[in-house]
Amino acid sequence: MTADLRSRLTEALARPGRPSSDYDLNPSVSLAPGRKLRPAGVLVAVSLEGETPRVILTKRSSALKHHPGQVAFPGGKVDEGDNGPVCAALREANEEIGLPIGAAEVLGTLPPHETVTGFHVTPVVAIISEPFEITPEPGEVAEVFCPPFTHVTDPTKYTVQGRRWRGVRRQYYTVPWGPYYIWGATARMLRALTDQVRA
Repeated sequence: MTADLRSRLTEALARPGRPSSDYDLNPSVSLAPGRKLRPAGVLVAVSLEGETPRVILTKRSSALKHHPGQVAFPGGKVDEGDNGPVCAALREANEEIGLPIGAAEVLGTLPPHETVTGFHVTPVVAIISEPFEITPEPGEVAEVFCPPFTHVTDPTKYTVQGRRWRGVRRQYYTVPWGPYYIWGATARMLRALTDQVRA
């Protein structure tokens, strides 16, 4: 199982993909050329603990200024001391969920994703082979949960929904799992992974 999944993901990441954005389902939006985007990295961590591989996701604290209560990958902006988005994703995963440094086997990256909040996000795909004690960072992470890899890479589980944002109706992907509403940038990046795996 481990070798098969590692091989499958490695092959998927080697295939050419297309950059994504929060605007993919909203073709009427005009993006300003030369806009400044802040680099960031998120960790798409596939845990092999248990009977089925699972993707580690967080539910952000409701007290946060940006995206309170939303589902997200561990990750964040590239800091001055980071050696690029891969380093940022691994550092943030260590801070946000207690993933030990060196525990993630990085297989590669997905094409970058642009968010409505001005980030140029690199999704870093990694396998976590050994169990570790998940420790949510107080004040930032309210909860950590792990939907099955088969669920978030099944295109039939995705729907397109919409809501008004800054006075404009915006459409986005969702891939709900149990009580968790996975949507927006996180769902879009998972959908990009789904497309790569199933190409």
